[in-house]
Amino acid sequence: MKNIAIFASGGGSDMQSVIDAVEAKKIKARIVAAVANKEGIHALERAKKHGIEARVFTLGEYGDNEKRDKAILEFLKEKKVDFIVLAGYLAIVTPVLVDAYKDRIINIHPSLIPNHCGKGMYGLNVHKSVLEAKDKISGCTVHRVDYGADTGKILAQRRVPVCEGDTPESLQARILNVEHRLLPEVVALEVNGNKRTNRKKNRAYRLINGDWSQENLKRPSRKLSDIKGIKS
Repeated sequence: MKNIAIFASGGGSDMQSVIDAVEAKKIKARIVAAVANKEGIHALERAKKHGIEARVFTLGEYGDNEKRDKAILEFLKEKKVDFIVLAGYLAIVTPVLVDAYKDRIINIHPSLIPNHCGKGMYGLNVHKSVLEAKDKISGCTVHRVDYGADTGKILAQRRVPVCEGDTPESLQARILNVEHRLLPEVVALEVNGNKRTNRKKNRAYRLINGDWSQENLKRPSRKLSDIKGIKS
C-alpha cells in the first residue's frame, strides 16, 4: 500500500475528495502527509480533522522555491511518501521534487489543457480567460508534473459546459464539482494497481477521456463506474 502526500494552498476541497475516497477504500493507499505553502488555510483544518500530519513551508521562511522544496523533500522522506497529489497547490514545484518523484506527481488544473493554462493561469484567472474567449466548453485536467507549468502528460480530462450568464465564480463552482470526481478516480488508477494492471489502467484512461473531437463535445464523459471490473 502506497503512501500519499497531498499539497494544497486554499480551502482543500480537492484534497477532501481524495481523503474521502481513501476512507471509502476506493483508493488503496494511506495519506500520510499534507503540505501547504501558507498558514491559516482551511486545507490544514481538513488534514487535522482526519489525523494527517500537515506542515507549512512558506516562501518567506526559505527565501526561494528550491530551498523550500529541499525542506519539503526531507519531510516527504521522513514520512516515506511514494506519491504526490497537487490539489490546488499554487506554488512552483522545482526540479528538486520533480526529479525525486519522477512520474509520481500529478496535478489537477481547472481547464481543458492545452487551453487556458500555464503561467498566471490559476484560480479565477482561468475561468475569466475561458469567458473572455467565449468558449462553450471548459472542464478540468489531471496531468503529470514536469519542469513546466501545466506541460506534463495529460492523464484524464472531463468536459463541463459554459452556460449563458456564467460568471468566473459560477463556472469555477461547476468545474470544481467535476474535479471532486475526477481527481480521486485518477489517483486510484495511479496507486491501486500492480504490474499486471497496466493494460486495464490504460484502457480506463482512454474511457475517461473519451473522444475529444468537436462533433462529440455533447457526448457524456465516461466514469470509472462505467468500466467493467473497476468500481468508483
